[in-house]
Amino acid sequence: MAESALKSKPLGQIWQYIQNAPKPITEESIILRVLVQALVIVAIIGVDVAAGVATNEIPTSLWAGPLSIVGAIWSYQNRHKRNIPAKFAIALMMLLSLAWFLQNLISELTDTRLTLAELLIQLQVWHSFDLPRRKDLGYSMVIGLILIGVAGTLSQTLAFAPVLFVFLAIAIPTLIFDYRSRLVIKPAQSLQTKKSLTVSKSSLFSQFTGFSKIISPRQFLLLFAITLFLGLGIFAVLPRLPGYQLRTFPISTPIDMNLQDFDGRTITNPGYVGQGNQDGEGSGPGGQNKEAGPGAMDTTQYYGFNTKINQNLRGELTPQVVLRVRSQATGFWRVLSFDRYTGEGWEISENEKTTTIRRSRWSYQFYLFVRNFQSKTREVIQSYTVVSQLPNLIPALFQPKEIYFPTDKIAVDAQGNLRSPLELREGLTYTVISEVPYRNRELLSKAGTNYSERIKKLYLQIPPAIADKVREKTEEILALNTQVAQNKKNLDSSYEKALYLAQYLKQNPNYKLQQEPPFLKKDEDLVSAFLFGYKDSPSDQPIIGGYGDHFSTVLTVMLRSIGIPARLVAGFSPGEFNPFTGMYVVKNTDAHAMTEVYFPNYGWFAFNPIPGMPLIPPSIEENQTFSALLAFWQWVAGWLPTPVSGFLERFIGGILVFIGGILVWLFSLFSQGWQGIFGGLIAFTVFGFLGWLTYQLWKKWQYQRWLNKLSPVEKTYQQMLNFLAIHGNGKERSQTPLEYAQAMQLKYSRQISEIIGEICHSYVGWRYGDQPVDIQRLRELLVNLKRSKKKSLFYKSDNL
Repeated sequence: MAESALKSKPLGQIWQYIQNAPKPITEESIILRVLVQALVIVAIIGVDVAAGVATNEIPTSLWAGPLSIVGAIWSYQNRHKRNIPAKFAIALMMLLSLAWFLQNLISELTDTRLTLAELLIQLQVWHSFDLPRRKDLGYSMVIGLILIGVAGTLSQTLAFAPVLFVFLAIAIPTLIFDYRSRLVIKPAQSLQTKKSLTVSKSSLFSQFTGFSKIISPRQFLLLFAITLFLGLGIFAVLPRLPGYQLRTFPISTPIDMNLQDFDGRTITNPGYVGQGNQDGEGSGPGGQNKEAGPGAMDTTQYYGFNTKINQNLRGELTPQVVLRVRSQATGFWRVLSFDRYTGEGWEISENEKTTTIRRSRWSYQFYLFVRNFQSKTREVIQSYTVVSQLPNLIPALFQPKEIYFPTDKIAVDAQGNLRSPLELREGLTYTVISEVPYRNRELLSKAGTNYSERIKKLYLQIPPAIADKVREKTEEILALNTQVAQNKKNLDSSYEKALYLAQYLKQNPNYKLQQEPPFLKKDEDLVSAFLFGYKDSPSDQPIIGGYGDHFSTVLTVMLRSIGIPARLVAGFSPGEFNPFTGMYVVKNTDAHAMTEVYFPNYGWFAFNPIPGMPLIPPSIEENQTFSALLAFWQWVAGWLPTPVSGFLERFIGGILVFIGGILVWLFSLFSQGWQGIFGGLIAFTVFGFLGWLTYQLWKKWQYQRWLNKLSPVEKTYQQMLNFLAIHGNGKERSQTPLEYAQAMQLKYSRQISEIIGEICHSYVGWRYGDQPVDIQRLRELLVNLKRSKKKSLFYKSDNL
C-alpha cells in the first residue's frame, strides 16, 4: 500500500519514469576515453601556458587536470548506472560556475577570452563525472578544441608551440578511435562486462597493445607530418586583410588609481632620475643617470625616453624583451620627439604644454586630435603587450587617432606623443589605431618651403656657435657628388637633400660607429665633435663619428643649418617578427633615435642615417595583405644559401606574387558595396568552376596514363568497370569479377549482362589461368556496351 501511495505522488511518478527509461548505450573503449581525457588536459595546460599565469596564482591545470581524471575514472566505473544524484550535483556545480563567470565578467569586459576559457574548463571538469556515451566524449573533444583555439589567440610566444604539437599528436589517434566507435567496431577483447565492474590488467594491456595494429607508427608519423605541413601552409598564405571586422580590441584590466594630480608633464623613466633633478651632476664620468655631463647609461632602460636626452652618456644596454606587438603593418613604434638641441643632447621645449584627455565611463576608448595633411593615409591597428617595465610613454605608430588604454586619463604633449599616468607595467596591454601616411617620394619632392612661424621657431633652432661651421660643411657635402652616396636626382628639394645627407652619413667610411667615443668636454658641442673630431682625441688622429643616435643628431642639425625643419624622434624599430605567433618581439636594444623632416601640407617623415639600419624606416606599403607570408619567407630565406634563395625568389616567388595578386583582387571586391559583393561572388564562382574543370581534366589525364601502362586485356576490363561506375553501378572492392558479373544480371538486360559476363570471364581466365584471349573480340564487346546505352535495351526494367 505504501508503494502504491508513492506511485500516486507526482515525485514518485517522475522517479518511476526515470527508472523505466532505457539506459544509454555506453562507450566501452578505454583507450578512447584515455585519449579524450589526455586531449582535454593538454588543452587546459595550453591555456595556462598561453595566458602566462603569474607565479603568485595557481595555474588552472594544477587542479582541473587531476580532478577531471578522477571524474573520468568514476564515470567509467559507473557508466552502466543512471547516477541521478550525481547528475543533480553536476548541474548544481555548473550553475555555481556560471555565477562565478558572470561575477568576473563585469571586471573583465575589456578582454573576456581568459574568463570564458576558465568557465569552459570548469564545465568540462564537472562534465567529466558523467561520460557514459560516446556522444559525451564527443562533447569533451569539442571543448578541448575550443580551449586550444582560445589558447592560440592568447599566445604571444613560441612556448605554446610544443603544447600544440602534443595536442595534434593526441588528436589524430583520438579521431581514429572515435570514428571506429561510430562504425561500432568493438575492441578485440572486452574490457568489462555488465556483470563485473573490475578491469583486468591483461585486458587493458591487450587493448593498448592493439593500438599499433590499428595505426602503425609509420602511418601515424606520416599523418602527423601531413597535418602539420598543411596547417603551417594555410597559416602562411592566410591573408591579413586591412581592418578588424570587430571593433573590440584587447586591453588590460582597468587600473584604478587617484589621477587628480596627473597633468602629463612628468616622464618617469625607471632607469634615470626625474626631470629637474641634477643630483650627481659633475664633470667626471663616474656619475650615472644624469641629465647633463659625462656619465654611464643604465643597462636596462633607454636613455632617450625622458624630457631631456644626455648624449654624453656612455655604455650599452643588456638585451631584454620589452614589448610584443601585433600590428597590421610594420613600422617604427614611435615614443617621443625632441625639438631643442642643447649641444650635448636634446630636450622638449614645450613640455609644459600637455593636454589631458579623459575617457568616457562606459568605454576604454580615447579619441585623439589628428592633423589633416594631403598625404594619403591608411588605418593601422596595433596591440601592444608590455613584457618588461617601461617609462610612462606610450609607443604607437605615427599618427595615432584612437587608443584603448586601461586608465581613466592619458596625456598628449604638444608634438602629439602619448603619455600614461603611470609607468607601463609588465603584462599591461593596450591597442592603438593610427592613421599612417604613405610615403610618396615624388609628391614629397615637390613640397614647398612655406613654413609657418611656429615650425621655424621650434625646428630650425641651432646653437649660434656652430651654425656657420655646420652649414658650410653641409653645403660642401651637397655640392660634392661623392662616390659613397651617388644620387641621380637633382638636389633641388628638401626631400632629396635629406635623403642624400642621410645616405652620406650612413655610407661615408670616415664617420664610424664608435664602440666607446670620448666624453665631451665642458664646452664641447656633440655635432662639432662628430664631424670634426673630439677634443679628447689623439693629437695625430682625431676621432670622428659616435654612437648610432649621434648620427641622427648630426643629420637633424645639418638639415636645420640649411633651413629644413627637422626634429629628433625616439622609439623602437619593428623588432623581430615571429611568423608563428604573428607578433613583433621588441627588445630594449631596438630603441634608437631618428630624424624627422617636416614637409608643408604633408607632415613629418623619418630618415635613418644610422649605419646598418634601413635608410627609410619600415612603413606601410600599397598592399600588405600577405605580410605574414612575406615575413615567413624572409625568415626561411635567412637559413638558405644565397643562390638557392635567389632562385626561389625569382621563380617560385613570382608565381606566389601572381596568385596573391589574384586573391587580393578578389577580396578587395567585397569592400566595394553590394556591386562588389555580387561581383566577388561571380568571380569566385567562375574561378571555382575553372578549378573544378582543371581538376577533372587532370584526373582524366592521370586515368589515361594509368590505362596505357596496363595490358590490353586488363585495360579493356578496367574501361568497362569505369563505364559502369559512371552510370551508378561500380564494383565493390570485396567483389570478385565473377560475383560482380552475377550482380549485374539483376540490374541490366540480358544482352548487356552477357557482355559484362563475357568480359569478366575472359579477364579471370587470362589473369588466373593464363588462357588466351581474343583482344579484338573484347574491344568490340566494350564498344557495343557503350553504344547500347543510347538504345532502349540497356537496363533490365526496359525489357519488362
